[in-house]
Amino acid sequence: MSRITLIGTGNMARTIGTLAVAGGNTVEVMGRDQSKADDLAKALGGDATTGTWGAVPAGDIVITAVLYDGVVPVVVEYGDALEGKVIVDISNPFNATFDGLAHSEETSIAREVANVAPAGASVVKAFNTIFRKVLEEGRPDVFMAGDDAQAKAGVAAFIESIGLRPLDVGGLKMAHWLEGVGVVTVGLASNGVGHWDFALGVDELTG
Repeated sequence: MSRITLIGTGNMARTIGTLAVAGGNTVEVMGRDQSKADDLAKALGGDATTGTWGAVPAGDIVITAVLYDGVVPVVVEYGDALEGKVIVDISNPFNATFDGLAHSEETSIAREVANVAPAGASVVKAFNTIFRKVLEEGRPDVFMAGDDAQAKAGVAAFIESIGLRPLDVGGLKMAHWLEGVGVVTVGLASNGVGHWDFALGVDELTG
């Protein structure tokens, strides 16, 4: 099983942490508010622990479960503490009207993280195309992107441990398009589908 550190104490941290514990993974929670981190670790149960904000994470896989505009600053703040870690960015940089991305260039939060991460750290984009309730109650496909094959294999193993199917979409440049898919899901929820209880996935035709 995987060793996971969650940076953040919000809803996505709680959801992924719950799945991680149920899947037999080791989970550590880090939050700026230590009491919130302690409360979340207690709520997750199992052997979930808390770490000190800014210290070297216990997990080999570090999931930045914070809002998109906080991801890069957090990685900068942690600095060399993330050396050798696999950093998983789950954020969606929506614009103010939720019909586009907050950045206009062909970049991504994951790419920006890679630009400031310490040497030896790898970055994987994952989980951003899934609404929280679907992640809690469903079995959605998890799209992921990254340049390091070994890092993606580790993240894929974690995804499988929580009962979901990882689907590799390619290198880290594809994270930009995964963020675009996040925008598409919001558009579908507001229009063609009309609710939030769905996820995009892949159906394979056989025979």
